[in-house]
Amino acid sequence: MFDKLIKIYKAKDLRNNILFVLAMLVIFRIAAHIPIPGVDVVALKDFFASNQMFGLMNVFSGGSMQNFSIVMMGIGPYITASIIFQLLGMIVPSLEEMQKEEQGRQKINMWTRWLTVPLAILQSFGMITLLRRSSASILTDVSFFDMTAMIITITAGTVFLMWIGELITEKKIGNGISLLIFAGIVSGLPQIVLQFKANYTSQDLFLILGYALIVIVTIVSVVFITEGQRNIPVQYAKQAGGTSSTLPLRVNMAGVIPIIFAISVVVFPTMLANFFVNAKTAWIASFAQNVIEFFQNQLIYGVIYFVLVFAFTFFYTEVVFHPTQIAENLQRQGAFIPGIRPGKNTSDYLTQVTHRIVFAGALFLSVIAVLPLLMQYFTGNQSLAVGGTSLLIVVSVVIETVKQIEAQLTMREYDKY
Repeated sequence: MFDKLIKIYKAKDLRNNILFVLAMLVIFRIAAHIPIPGVDVVALKDFFASNQMFGLMNVFSGGSMQNFSIVMMGIGPYITASIIFQLLGMIVPSLEEMQKEEQGRQKINMWTRWLTVPLAILQSFGMITLLRRSSASILTDVSFFDMTAMIITITAGTVFLMWIGELITEKKIGNGISLLIFAGIVSGLPQIVLQFKANYTSQDLFLILGYALIVIVTIVSVVFITEGQRNIPVQYAKQAGGTSSTLPLRVNMAGVIPIIFAISVVVFPTMLANFFVNAKTAWIASFAQNVIEFFQNQLIYGVIYFVLVFAFTFFYTEVVFHPTQIAENLQRQGAFIPGIRPGKNTSDYLTQVTHRIVFAGALFLSVIAVLPLLMQYFTGNQSLAVGGTSLLIVVSVVIETVKQIEAQLTMREYDKY
């Protein structure tokens, strides 16, 4: 480990890239603590702490939402825009063709940035309206001018973070968007430790040890599933060299995208209902209140969230993994899977294997998503919960970043020769 740190220090350009990324993360954390005037920050933090769904949204904003900062929406609108174009690529043939070419991908990235702006405006308006109508008196006396100024500021903050994320990605030290979320989660660790220390004493030693054991097991499981893959043997014909290799199929191809999908779907009915809870028509107001109470039920919320994450994992895998295309590429290269005929049989075999391993990945992601609820249910303690989603993001980002740094070190070793 120390040898690698020394190599990183000696590689001037790599060292400068890492320092640049750290500087960008510091700027992000400074922006996350610049609040927009006119909000009761204490009431806002209590609101997010008492609501599981909005607590998850706060995680993906990098922790800036509960501060009502100038970057409170985080890079959520950008992620939503990216997901929209990924789904459209599955429906629109022209977009699918564009995704296969470098110039086409650049155009799609440009359109994604454009779509981020109206999405940020809509999401910021929805969040401000929701907080204004909440019973916690978070926002009071907001005029039309104040509302406009808040929306413009929050939208500009999202565009600013999107720019920072792309600058980080260009340095090839890790994915910029993931690192911003990672920085937000890690920055909250000191506060979590202090809260834990305040709630538990040395008399609760067994409880503390049990909690630590669960955290360690969760981290190990996340690493195991994140790195887990099924290697399919591939044999090349004699005309193509007669060599053999493997085709790796990852257990978790979707990453945390299914959790983001599920959060969006679960939060939407509650957010929509909050707009109508004070409606003049009695049955509309009553229906909206019933929707809010329905999703506030922890059991119902947990079951819906679990099922959505499980379903979206399969759905997203179908979007990003194309067995037919892989089978065609293998056949074109004169390669085949031993015991499986090229063409459709290879495609069917890859589909069957993928469904089996993705089942394990989907089940794991679903359990990770509802882990805080499970902990609270079995311990009966609302303050004792393992943030499975947070751990998944942190571990995934660390693994990806370390791999990219190691790849750059390896390239420099080759350049010497």
